[in-house]
Amino acid sequence: MMTITLFAPLSGRLMPLAQVSDSTFSHKLAGDGIAIDPVDQILLAPVDGEIIDLAETHHSVTLRTGEGVEVMLHIGQDTIMLRGKGFAPKVQRGDWVQQGAPLIEFEAEVVKPFAANLVTTIIITNSQVVTHFDFCEGEVVAGQDPMMILTLDEAAVNSSTSVVSSELLTVPNLLGLHARPASVLAYLARKFEADIRLEHKGRQANAKSVFGIMNLCIMYKDPIRFIARGPDAEEAIQKIVPMVLQGLGEDTGRPAFVPATAKTVIISQKRPTDPNLLVGIPASPGIVVGEVFQMRQRPIEIQTKAKKRKKELRRLDEAIEKAKVQLEALQARLIQDEERDQAAIFAAHEALLEDPELLELTAQAIANGDSAAAAWQVAYTKQADRLARLENPLFASRADDLRDVGLRVLRNLTGAETEPLLLSANTILIAEDISLSEVADLDPTYVCGFCTTQGGASSHLTIMAHSLDIPAVSGIDPKALDIPNGATVILDGTKGTLHLNPIEVKIAQVRQQQARASTVQQANLQRAAEPAVTLDGHRLEIGANIGSAAEIDHALALGGEGIGLLRSEFLFLHHKTMPGEDEQEAIYRDMAQRLGKERPLIIRTLDIGADKPSPYLAIPVEKNPFLGERGIRVGLSRPGILHTQLRAILRASTVGNVRVMFPMIATLTEWRAAKAMLEQERRKLGVDPIPVGIMVEVPAAAITAAKFAGEVDFFSIGTNDLTQYTLAMDRSHPKLAPQVDSLSPGVLMLIKNVVDASHERGKWAGVCGAVAADPQAVPLLVGLGVDELSMSIPSIPRIKAQIRQLNLSQCQALAKKALALDTAAEIRALDLHYRK
Repeated sequence: MMTITLFAPLSGRLMPLAQVSDSTFSHKLAGDGIAIDPVDQILLAPVDGEIIDLAETHHSVTLRTGEGVEVMLHIGQDTIMLRGKGFAPKVQRGDWVQQGAPLIEFEAEVVKPFAANLVTTIIITNSQVVTHFDFCEGEVVAGQDPMMILTLDEAAVNSSTSVVSSELLTVPNLLGLHARPASVLAYLARKFEADIRLEHKGRQANAKSVFGIMNLCIMYKDPIRFIARGPDAEEAIQKIVPMVLQGLGEDTGRPAFVPATAKTVIISQKRPTDPNLLVGIPASPGIVVGEVFQMRQRPIEIQTKAKKRKKELRRLDEAIEKAKVQLEALQARLIQDEERDQAAIFAAHEALLEDPELLELTAQAIANGDSAAAAWQVAYTKQADRLARLENPLFASRADDLRDVGLRVLRNLTGAETEPLLLSANTILIAEDISLSEVADLDPTYVCGFCTTQGGASSHLTIMAHSLDIPAVSGIDPKALDIPNGATVILDGTKGTLHLNPIEVKIAQVRQQQARASTVQQANLQRAAEPAVTLDGHRLEIGANIGSAAEIDHALALGGEGIGLLRSEFLFLHHKTMPGEDEQEAIYRDMAQRLGKERPLIIRTLDIGADKPSPYLAIPVEKNPFLGERGIRVGLSRPGILHTQLRAILRASTVGNVRVMFPMIATLTEWRAAKAMLEQERRKLGVDPIPVGIMVEVPAAAITAAKFAGEVDFFSIGTNDLTQYTLAMDRSHPKLAPQVDSLSPGVLMLIKNVVDASHERGKWAGVCGAVAADPQAVPLLVGLGVDELSMSIPSIPRIKAQIRQLNLSQCQALAKKALALDTAAEIRALDLHYRK
């Protein structure tokens, strides 16, 4: 039998929980324990243990004993409303304290007038480890007299005290553990029963809390460690660590858009001498002429108190669930519009709604008599303010995300409706701040620019404006709020300026500039459906790179002649479990039917590994994951996964022009093993053969292309990985990244080798890397004999228009010259004449 004695943390009279006025404690909703009506003002540790939680308002603290017993000490009733006033903590999370050590000092004369009483509760929050409580009675002296003796369940204790620590890890995310990777980490941690702590530079946070993680301000290459305690602690560490090392779903290469810090930009700005020129922070490039519309938010009326606490908790749950539904619908719409980055932002918003710290703070306030709306508003505002105080501007800017999603739930709780904006064409919106939700609801055909007095260059608003190709300026001079609606202004998102009262000559210049760009764009769109045929009659097939079925209609509308690359892993990365054969088949079948028999659907099998980890597929930690188990190697080492996907693809092939290709093939052995699996499943199903090819991303495959050409039906060259493998340069390396150029002579020679080998065998070769949409590279690829280019959807009209202005024979001569040059810089200089 194992027992543990807890000593009085305060001097005073012991009370059973049943006599406590707060029903949360009297009904033992938080756990069993005892209470004290105190006569002194320094809360002491009742037992040796680790501080695992300290309330933001400093009115309660929780410690865990060496046996795994979790003890919460809560000073007074309704004391959360003081918001920390009158409380002085003596400890912080992660501290180890001995019995009798001071935890919190409070000023009774400050606290008592605002609190229901000072009765302090001592609660065992994991009462399942206790088989018997032996409570003491009467008056006690702090630190000297026992107040309760616990008899512990040894089996439960052994389970709960299982502690596993990871080795020191180095964060690979270039922007650190900001909102999105923090959300993924918290989601992974919540799958486990164990208490999981993230340690960084001597501080710890709950790994299940997005806010806890972000408040640690973990940056690129920072050392971190995980500490898990509980029955599945070891499993938690084993599954979380590989995901962290692989970037938590982020590409750990160079980010597509890295915002500058507000401080850097502001320093470079000079105070304008022109009273008609207002200066802010460049947020999204471009220059536009437009008419001002001032956005204003109406205050939301809130009932502050409520008597029926269970009803308020239910209302909160309903409002949060409604917000999740709204966010999921918004994500679906953005994905359909091919705005995947923006959809990911709102996925992070959804994760914030499950944050344990935010929900606990709200529940505590409701338990103390606040309405759900008032409790929620205080909780999310407090957490947002806490984030805003972080020194790192990227992390601090996430406070806007929390305020945005917090306001969404608050509107659901109060029934407040958002008023539709009646905008005219060429509107420039000006506001103190514009939330992401408001941006997502705007019609970009009316809005030509954003301008806010708050925010910095690292806000999500910046990313949204970039994706919409709309100029934006943040941190603008507050005088902008005084500009009348309808006033004509010039917004320059590149320089970060707002020009008031512009003269007609300047307006005309900007409008001419806009008109030229718009004319070219519209002309390209009008001819997007036409084939890409050079001046001398040579045709290239133009496909789209996609990651979801929702993108197909957009791809076809912009001139895509098929899907040159379906990144099938993106269909499943957000699933909690591996999707089954029927689910996959239904997705592929729908896509094939929408494309029809003529347009190809090239499905790349799951490319999960170094840069695209999956929540349901833990890949062991590797010293160099880019040279380890990724691409086809994952499928070959886990044949059940690949067999399932191949069966789904084959079943769907009966309704369309479906092709399959295997990623990261390096050797004929890998190719033949994968092809054999496909053939095995095809024979079982009794369906016709389908074209099958490989992604050429490994130099070995490019060099031996002649051997592969006798067996594959086609090649698709993935230049992103092929380039970094060929040059032995990590595209995320801060010094080497500028040299990672797909127009390097070595890469071009490999492309030529693949194309020549394919043509000798009567096969075709395409390019599906980023270089396919590079206007400098396109003439070279045409000249090298590439048969197909597959690219991001927005690039299709522009590249097709460029090809129509090229001459095959000239491109061939250009390619021959390029292969004789020594550097990518020389090749790009040679190619400038052919940019369109």
